[in-house]
Amino acid sequence: MHQIGVVGLSYRHVGVDEVARFSVPRADVPLRLPQLRAHLGGAEILYLGTCNRVEVVYATADGAPAADVRAEIFRCLTGRAPAPGEAAKTLRAWTGEAAVEHLFLLACGLDSAQTGEQEIATQLKDAWEEARLAHTSGPVLDRLMGEALGMARRVRRMTNGARTPSLGDLAADRTLQHLAGGAGTVGLLGVSPMTRRCATVLAAAKVPLLIVNRTLETAQDLAAMVFAESMSLEAFRARPPQLRALVLATGGGAPVLDAPTLARLGASSAAAPLLIDFGVPPNVDPAAARAAGLTRVGMNDLIEAAQGRRLAQLVRLAPVRAAIDDRLTHLRAELATRAIGSRMADLRETFEQIAAAEVARALSHELRTLDTAQAEQLQRLACTVARRLAHLPLAGLRAAALHASPDAVDAFFDGAKSSRGGTPVPEAAPKRES
Repeated sequence: MHQIGVVGLSYRHVGVDEVARFSVPRADVPLRLPQLRAHLGGAEILYLGTCNRVEVVYATADGAPAADVRAEIFRCLTGRAPAPGEAAKTLRAWTGEAAVEHLFLLACGLDSAQTGEQEIATQLKDAWEEARLAHTSGPVLDRLMGEALGMARRVRRMTNGARTPSLGDLAADRTLQHLAGGAGTVGLLGVSPMTRRCATVLAAAKVPLLIVNRTLETAQDLAAMVFAESMSLEAFRARPPQLRALVLATGGGAPVLDAPTLARLGASSAAAPLLIDFGVPPNVDPAAARAAGLTRVGMNDLIEAAQGRRLAQLVRLAPVRAAIDDRLTHLRAELATRAIGSRMADLRETFEQIAAAEVARALSHELRTLDTAQAEQLQRLACTVARRLAHLPLAGLRAAALHASPDAVDAFFDGAKSSRGGTPVPEAAPKRES
């Protein structure tokens, strides 16, 4: 695990506006991934961007321990060098086991604005798929992502499939409050985990829906699932229909609705529609929304509403935290044993070789009167004793490998090797004739 690192930032320690500075537009991610890998000199890299966080996951090229690369990530994502101390102040960094733990907590929703929400696992899976398509995810990150998503599936089983409300649920609730039982169509701009969840909740409440997307076919696919109408973003901008509310969650580095479009949207409706904006950066400029007389609910508002439920959700999900700790312990033991597995096998074989050589020497001298059957029995006994004697130091070494540094483990094997080198191994006796 020592070669894995994570650098990121989220709503937890900076504002959503700060997260937006480091966000990469979804369409640009495939091109930016190889650039990030080349700039870091890493072997594997993955980028995760959501409405309230940015995470860069990487593995070193030579298996060396992951270093703190916050300054490099800052430069790659913002296009400028950080001022002294700026990268360390803005970005968080995890390496080794701490990085793996962070990814597990993230996949299980324990680090989300809405604690325990499940959309983050889908977003993490999508980010992994993008990295694989860009050929920047290899065996290390593939294993890590498989473990993290497996942990997320385990959490769903532990909670008996009960769905924790997400920010998408909060947006749907806010929309239903705005409708107050009245009629009217709600628009969903962009097809994302958040808008999909909103569509599911609102469709169950029998709210008429309009799905809008840059690619009409994608909008039509979601619309068919929730029995909604669909529209391309280009057509929507030209002539926005009458809406009671509009939920926006689409990638990009600039607002998707400009001031003239917002003005047309407000003018087309009998009452000013509510805007719920998941965009990071915002899909709707707050000042432009105010100028058009539209109420906009942004990510900061949704996160603030979610924080009131966070403590209760953490208490409810305490068994999840324990399950993550158990899995980390198991994974640590597995990887530590795998890392020294071949060297342990060599050491075990050396015990057996020494025992076999000593028996061969004895059979050629003081035990030369033994017949073939007795000699073979003695050889089997020596092999069994050698294996049992080797088990004691090897079992201790497995336990030590979980807690000792790689240098300490290397010192053990180096010492054993030099000791073997200084001890002459007796010559094997000639083969006995029957």
